[in-house]
Amino acid sequence: MKRTIKYFWLLLGLSSLGLAFLGVILPLLPTVPFLLLAAFFFAKSSDKLHSWLINHHLFGTMISDWHEKGAINKKAKYFATLSVALVLSLSLYLALKPLVLTIQIILLTLVLLFIWTRPNE
Repeated sequence: MKRTIKYFWLLLGLSSLGLAFLGVILPLLPTVPFLLLAAFFFAKSSDKLHSWLINHHLFGTMISDWHEKGAINKKAKYFATLSVALVLSLSLYLALKPLVLTIQIILLTLVLLFIWTRPNE
């Protein structure tokens, strides 16, 4: 039973990590919350993966910045802003329906507002 639960935590950690990777590419999907979840799940299932994630040159910094200060690195903020601009540009190029564009603009604006109101580090 204990081993089954450990595998369950591991599966949740890997899933969270996968969503974090997607969040790097997709602007509406957050990266840091999924990294924090992955770290939590790995702490319960795999010392090796937990250590790898916490000490990762990119992800470890995001986790510690958020955990210690609620901060988002300025470089990550710029990357998120660029991603949002690219997605919105693609939507305009594809001539999506006005309602879809309006919803997208509102949500992306809220995402950027949240990101840019966090401390830098």
